[in-house]
Amino acid sequence: MPKQQRAIRIDPKNQLAAMQALESRSDEELEAETRYRAMAQTILGARAAERYDADAAREHFRKALAAARPQERMQIRRQADVALAVAERRASDLKAATERLGVEAPGRWQLFGLRVFGLIAPPSSAGVIARIRGIVVALAAVVAILGLGFGIVEGVGQAAGGISIDLAIFYGVLLVIVVFAGLALYGRRRQKAATAKRRADAASRASGR
Repeated sequence: MPKQQRAIRIDPKNQLAAMQALESRSDEELEAETRYRAMAQTILGARAAERYDADAAREHFRKALAAARPQERMQIRRQADVALAVAERRASDLKAATERLGVEAPGRWQLFGLRVFGLIAPPSSAGVIARIRGIVVALAAVVAILGLGFGIVEGVGQAAGGISIDLAIFYGVLLVIVVFAGLALYGRRRQKAATAKRRADAASRASGR
């Protein structure tokens, strides 16, 4: 009589600890990972999605699914859905994908920002017309924002006793640069924090099964 194969069960605590340890590794170290290859490729896929590189993200998740055990594949597919929705700027799909994954959905402003970014910088799969439209929208937005910055500086300058057009233009551009740099830094930090929280929630749910 053939010997019955025993099911292998990994300690959830060890799995969660491994995920946390892998998070701190570089991309090169994750590529070389063999013991937890599925986890490593999943993290690489999420990182590629953060760079809006949908093709690279899709390839990493394909490798993760190939290396995963059957009981892990559904969770990885759901993580891939979330990551690819970010990489391809699909805000409506992102909300649905996070709900299927069982983690907190992005906020309204995060989804709005993703929609705007998708309009200005559509993915390569969107086609030529969408890219041209994105360039036109981006140029119009730059002109409008610079005009707003100039108007603010001009108004403050006039209230303070007058300011030349040259100085108003210079300080208007400088104001726009400072504001956008601050918003970009703040948005990047929030995105990283939200992504890390989604990964931790997903790993916790997966390890609890």
